Amino acid sequence: MFIRQTRTSNKATGEGYVTYRLVRTERIGGKVRQITVLNLGRHFPIKSEDWPILCSRLEQLLNPQALIMPLECSESIERAAQRYHAQLVARAPMLVSPADEAAGSAGEARPPADFQEVDVDSLQMTQPRSVGVEHAGLHAASELGLIETLNDLGVNGVMQASILGNLIGRMGQPGSELATWNWLQQHSALGELIDVDFGSMSHMSLYRASDVC
Repeated sequence: MFIRQTRTSNKATGEGYVTYRLVRTERIGGKVRQITVLNLGRHFPIKSEDWPILCSRLEQLLNPQALIMPLECSESIERAAQRYHAQLVARAPMLVSPADEAAGSAGEARPPADFQEVDVDSLQMTQPRSVGVEHAGLHAASELGLIETLNDLGVNGVMQASILGNLIGRMGQPGSELATWNWLQQHSALGELIDVDFGSMSHMSLYRASDVC
């Protein structure tokens, strides 16, 4: 989503003014359309440089399951985001996507909702892995410029993965190199985040990386 500033005029008086709208884009039939999801009015108080963070915060509120890292924003932005989020939730039953509009205009009947019951006790987890501390560790390494420094030094991909595995492993599960190696192989999703198969990596790679660290 993004905020669009639109100049318009009063049809009766001809007076020009600026209005603000919260807009989302949607691809329909190969074409991208801009859909206004909320009219923010003429007296929108948020500065233009804060529009991106406001939209990001709204996206987080609308999709809380996608939240991994908290978004830092000012108190005024948070209040505005909460207010507009409440308006969007209240309007949700009225929001119809262009795809639904196209289907309705063509006279096509919507398929009935399909609900299925699942026995929760029958679910089985296969290789459940943690991702929280791994994501935080990668974010910290990036902010500190560690990954960029390793690239500048010509450190290859396997050694970089081993170094990051050692550092983040000590953050998430402090222990020996062997304990870190077991954690990376059996419990951590760090490999999925950096596209490295720690399951096929020997523990000697971590030992060598420890000397670098």
